[in-house]
Amino acid sequence: MLAEKEDEALAAERRKRQTHVALGYRILAAQRWGDMGDGHISARDPERTDCFWFLRFGVSYHNATVDDLVLINPEGELVAGEGPINPAAYYIHTPLLAARPEVVSACHVHTGWGTPFSAEVRPIEPITQESCIFFEDHAIFDDEEVQIQSVEAGARIAAALGGNMAVILRNHGIMTVGEQVADAVGLFVTLERVCEAHMKVRDPKPISAEAARFAKQDLIKYGPGRSTFYSLVKRHIPDKTVVDSKSA
Repeated sequence: MLAEKEDEALAAERRKRQTHVALGYRILAAQRWGDMGDGHISARDPERTDCFWFLRFGVSYHNATVDDLVLINPEGELVAGEGPINPAAYYIHTPLLAARPEVVSACHVHTGWGTPFSAEVRPIEPITQESCIFFEDHAIFDDEEVQIQSVEAGARIAAALGGNMAVILRNHGIMTVGEQVADAVGLFVTLERVCEAHMKVRDPKPISAEAARFAKQDLIKYGPGRSTFYSLVKRHIPDKTVVDSKSA
């Protein structure tokens, strides 16, 4: 009986993570990101913890469903699901999730502000309320390899990220991670808006480190990205049943 309950709990957690990944891709689409398939959201499997789920290659983000997800193992082999995989997702997410066992999800897509901001190779400063979320909690991957073609290159991104929740990929864009899929996706949308503020303000005056830490403590107390994620779902995805299954 105990084993059966544990199996049910794992299945429920897997379904939650899968659903949030599909919803996450739809959130990206609602922001008009990923039209060229230039992004990926991962979710660590709760049972096979060295494997992760993400959208199979070629599916339009605004149509993403749980049935469109594939499970990949550390060798890049298809464990569950059908269809081609996004090689960049495998190269980047595999070493990152291996390096950070507490991380469940990572999110990256090319955007209108995060990508040009990354070309300036500078850190986030506490110049807005939202930017305080990333105060002392982001890193810069200062590397010219913008076309990630190996797990070794992804490992260098993981090393640059360290224990932070976000990394700026030089000349490439931004990426966020979270202990829930909702955190990773919500943080990503927030970071994009933070990058927009940094690109638009010509001569910002940052608040003090003390004030930034105080704001951050309050802003992340319910999870660093969860409230943003659920707000975006309510705003942009009125019919959430289609996310659960193509047959719904």
